[in-house]
Amino acid sequence: MKNIAVFVSGGGTNLQAVIDTLKLGKITNGKISLVLSSKDDVYAITRAKNNNLPVEIVRRKEYPDEKVFSQKIIEKMKLYEIDLIILAGFLSVLSEEFIKLYNNKIMNVHPALIPAFCGKGFYGLKVHEKALERGVKLSGATVHFVNEITDGGPIILQKTTEVKECDTPESLQLRIMTECEQIILVEAVDLFCNGRLEVVDNKVYIK
Repeated sequence: MKNIAVFVSGGGTNLQAVIDTLKLGKITNGKISLVLSSKDDVYAITRAKNNNLPVEIVRRKEYPDEKVFSQKIIEKMKLYEIDLIILAGFLSVLSEEFIKLYNNKIMNVHPALIPAFCGKGFYGLKVHEKALERGVKLSGATVHFVNEITDGGPIILQKTTEVKECDTPESLQLRIMTECEQIILVEAVDLFCNGRLEVVDNKVYIK
């Protein structure tokens, strides 16, 4: 049984998707052993407590830099014997040391089809604003492992959705979240927990 930590900084919609999928038995050989938040007053914490999940709060503002902040989180990861980390709207930067320590054990979901509309500065509604400005006909989401390059880690899964002429950044964001992000995130988590992901030369192979 793999111990999963979900890192949050906001509402926790993707956290809820993982919780619901675990309850349905569609993620096997894994459990959420920790929800870690970088803020006190976010709804993701309420979601965790409503489901009797352990919560730890590591406030970024209390630490002088990302290295000290990340070291505190490493202590929590070891305490809960975490095997997989899911970044679910986690807005704080983690140190290079942290990323290397958990190489190919940190998953992030990005609301676009990497390598499109990704990298530094591409987050939240900004991704969808740029996609609409460019006039793309398809967008979607990508689940990838995290490395030292923003959105540069090995791609695990991608899923597309049509961009409609009537779309706003908000409507596109919602559709990508429900039709793409949450679906491939839980699928990737299940693959990891069952030992079906292998990374070779920065490429992910599904066994």
